[in-house]
Amino acid sequence: MTQDTRWPDQRLPAPDPARYSPRQQEIHEAIASGPRGAVRGPLAVWLHRPELAARAQELGRYCRYDTSLAPRLSELAILTMARHWGAEFEWYSHATEALKAGLAPEVIEAVRTDTPPPYADDEERVVHGTARAILTDKGLSDAAYAEAASVLGTDRLVDLVGVLGYYTLISMTLNVFRVSPPADAPRQLS
Repeated sequence: MTQDTRWPDQRLPAPDPARYSPRQQEIHEAIASGPRGAVRGPLAVWLHRPELAARAQELGRYCRYDTSLAPRLSELAILTMARHWGAEFEWYSHATEALKAGLAPEVIEAVRTDTPPPYADDEERVVHGTARAILTDKGLSDAAYAEAASVLGTDRLVDLVGVLGYYTLISMTLNVFRVSPPADAPRQLS
């Protein structure tokens, strides 16, 4: 039997649940019983450091489910981060969620292929443009900031920056520890 070489071996597998400390078990149960429904991807790796897992999953819950951004805008931001970082697991986990949230397949495909998306409205354009500007310029010009604040409002702009920061942490974790989607999932970002 030949080994599937599409995905490199994960560097740091999740801790063995049979060997969890009481705190690891507590955090595992908190994550699994929440809206995620399971402990996988970066959260599973973070369980090696249960306090990191606890705090990151709390921030992640806010960034994923409770921000002032509409779900389609959050998912657009998340996919933009996945594309930038080449985080296949993140793309695998969120492309379908983006469709469910109402992001057009053409926008998702354009983000995936790094081509100009056919945005549905100014909010999508500003979310994607803001994310890309932050990634390439390490900040926003005065004009880009003014437009983002005007289109999104300051509350949603603050939440957008929080989502981008959290998904940078996610993407870095996925890439450093080589957390991959299931072996039967096609590569989308290479």
